[in-house]
Amino acid sequence: MVPGGPPKVSKAMEKKKIIFLNRYFYPDHSATSQLLTDLAFHMAAQDQIVYVITSRQRYNNASANLDARTITRGVNIYRVWTSSFGRANLLGRAFDYFSFYLSASWTLFRLAHKGDLVVAKTDPPLISICAAYICKLRRAQLINWLQGLFPEVAGALGAGSFSDRTYHYIRKIRNSSLRQARKNVVLGDSMKKTLWANRINPSKIKVIHNWADEIAINPVKSGDNSLRHSWGLEKKFVVGYSGNMGRTHDLDVIMSAAEKLKDNKQIHFLFIGNGAQLKNLQLFVVDKMLENVMFQPYQERDQLAVSLSAADVHLISLKPSLEGLIMPRKFYGITAVGRPVIYLGDQIGEIASIVQEVSCGYAVDGDDVDGLVESISNLADDPDLCRGMGIQARKLFDARFTKSQALDAWTQLLTG
Repeated sequence: MVPGGPPKVSKAMEKKKIIFLNRYFYPDHSATSQLLTDLAFHMAAQDQIVYVITSRQRYNNASANLDARTITRGVNIYRVWTSSFGRANLLGRAFDYFSFYLSASWTLFRLAHKGDLVVAKTDPPLISICAAYICKLRRAQLINWLQGLFPEVAGALGAGSFSDRTYHYIRKIRNSSLRQARKNVVLGDSMKKTLWANRINPSKIKVIHNWADEIAINPVKSGDNSLRHSWGLEKKFVVGYSGNMGRTHDLDVIMSAAEKLKDNKQIHFLFIGNGAQLKNLQLFVVDKMLENVMFQPYQERDQLAVSLSAADVHLISLKPSLEGLIMPRKFYGITAVGRPVIYLGDQIGEIASIVQEVSCGYAVDGDDVDGLVESISNLADDPDLCRGMGIQARKLFDARFTKSQALDAWTQLLTG
């Protein structure tokens, strides 16, 4: 039996439910957790019966041991037992994944009933395979919320140790789980095209972008920004990188640009966040004696508008091999605070195309250090250009990426 025991199924549970599956949920502040928190609370406020099956961990604290059973803002939260090795190494993370698969699957089997709607996110990867099998047994309906496409992401990063035959088998059963679903929600047209290439019926694919909160996240003027003041950046042109510094991002180009610009006392690089590459970046700064680079930890969610507005321009990096497999989530918050974007990656990729279409920044080849330096210098030397691109970014956000637009789309999907 899974530690903590299965949930007791009451008569109240016989009503149609929406059951979300994801490894992190409120009060965790990681990106996928925040998105799910927004949606789950919103659906509960619409008088839907909402359950979340999640872990007892926080993203940056595997030993958090949050309460196993809680009800928050009308959402019934089931926190299942998992191992707690954390994110420090791939083997430990694999154990955490596997134990979540087992515990969450057992809980979903006991909780789901005929006609219930199960929404499976992609943390841990390939959870759709477990969810599809249980939904079939319990005659529940499945919606996959695809934040990334696995095993393709692992293959593109060289993280998978499986053979070609194993890779193709995993992709085959993953595709089977996508075909079984009522709908597969992807984050953009490039991901949609990837599913088409995997022969997923277009009628089972829906694009709903991730979002930022248009009420809570608005531009904060540099002179009014408390973080710029406390970090000593008032008179600097700040180049920001906010969020995960993980394996999907090519950050060496950014550090090389910082090194080239080290004698420019006006320009300063600000990294806010954490991730697998953070220590190497810090070592590079020490080794090259760069005084124009600063690292800060993740800020609280209620400080997001201030932290994102601390930069004059933001960098987004995505390895070209990952185009069509994931969509960088930081893009939505950056446009919300009205800051230009310099995108490093595939020039015909989704974000690059959007940035160039609406003139809200620059798109630079992922290995083009000189191009990045030139783009930064152009914006630093021309405040009107920088301000104008920022205005275009916020207009783009208001037109396409607000929280209310996304939640309306999700409400139609989940209640239609």
